[in-house]
Order: sequence, then C-alpha cells, then structure tokens
Amino acid sequence: MNLDNVVTDETDHLRPLIETKTPNTAEAGGNTASESESANDNKTATDTPRGETVTETPDVLPRLPLDHPDPALAATNTVRGTDGSSSVLKYNEPPEARKPVLGWRLYVFKGKEQLELLHIQRQSCYLIGRDRLVADLAVEHPSCSKQHAAIQYRQVQEKDEYGTSKPVVKPFIIDLESTNGTKVNDEAIPPARYYELHLNDVITFGLSDREYVLLHDGAS
Repeated sequence: MNLDNVVTDETDHLRPLIETKTPNTAEAGGNTASESESANDNKTATDTPRGETVTETPDVLPRLPLDHPDPALAATNTVRGTDGSSSVLKYNEPPEARKPVLGWRLYVFKGKEQLELLHIQRQSCYLIGRDRLVADLAVEHPSCSKQHAAIQYRQVQEKDEYGTSKPVVKPFIIDLESTNGTKVNDEAIPPARYYELHLNDVITFGLSDREYVLLHDGAS
C-alpha cells in the first residue's frame, strides 16, 4: 500500500452524533459470502493489551447484550426509520467515552487505489456495519455484519516515564461479535473487547478486501 499519493481533501463523509442515527453514504463492496448474526450474552467488553502502552481502565465496561437485550434497555436504544423499519443498537458507549483531541482519519484503499478519505474526529464513537439505519460508517460487503464493529475514543490513564498517571484520549476498536471478524494489521482481534489502535494501523472487516488506514492530521 502506497500512501505517497493520498488525497487529503477536507470533505466530511461521516454524520453527526451517534445518538441521532440516519443512513450514511460511506460504503465498502466486494464479493458474496454468507452471514448469520451470532451472540454471547455472557461476554463483557474489556481491554485487550497491545504494545508497550500502560493504561489503567475498568475491568468491566457496559455493553448491550447482542441477541436478547433487556426490554426496557432495548426500548431506549431502538432506532426507527422513516419507512417504519427499526434496529436495536448492539453497542452502548462506556462512561469514559470522549471526543478525540487529534483529527483522526481513515484512508480507504482497495489494492493500491485510494477510494475515500473519512474524517472520524467529530464524535466519540463510530458504528460500522451494513445496517444503514444505525451505521456511521456503512459497509456493503456481504461478509460484514449489520452491526459489525465500533471505533470508540476513550479517556484512559497513561503512565509516563516517571510513573505519573495522566488522562489521555485514545482510539480503540471493538468487534461486535461479528460473523466473520475484524482484523488489525492482518491479525484477528478478539470479539467484544476493546483493542487499542495506533497510527498507521490497517483495519479490515469480514472478508472485504478494502483496507482502512488510520492516520491523523499531525502525522508527518
């Protein structure tokens, strides 16, 4: 993948806050594959360590059950479309959700061709999936789930070289127990757990060959 010719236009392809869901136009296409939504209500969203970053985060973070949500909770997290359709959100943001300080972006590639530039700094969470009613970043490849994954910015405590903790806002990705999984740098990430993202990470969803390269406006 060559980033030398990356287009850096400032068109914002993503929508406002995740709480007000409307269809999006960001897409990912490809070849056919089967999909069946699966879930495990006993799992909780926790952190997956990565690299040498030292963070202090809660052991258990709130997440909606994926198949059988509590009726009262489902009622407050049901998004209804103008055509009468509705979707129950699988994912609920944690208390430490924050908008990012840096101007993070996703550069979308298919092979060596850059397809899109997505600005993902305007809200604290971006839901990714085939369900256009709720997805902030819509994907169309049939191997991707309706609610496949979420990019979540979280305020965590990071220790410096002197052992002093300070709050920082970092990007994480969580796979919402999708059928065909999510990969970061060609490595499958565990479902229902937060996985820290870093500059230049390459994300793929399901069996789609589209690659999402993570950069920010301060990257040289």
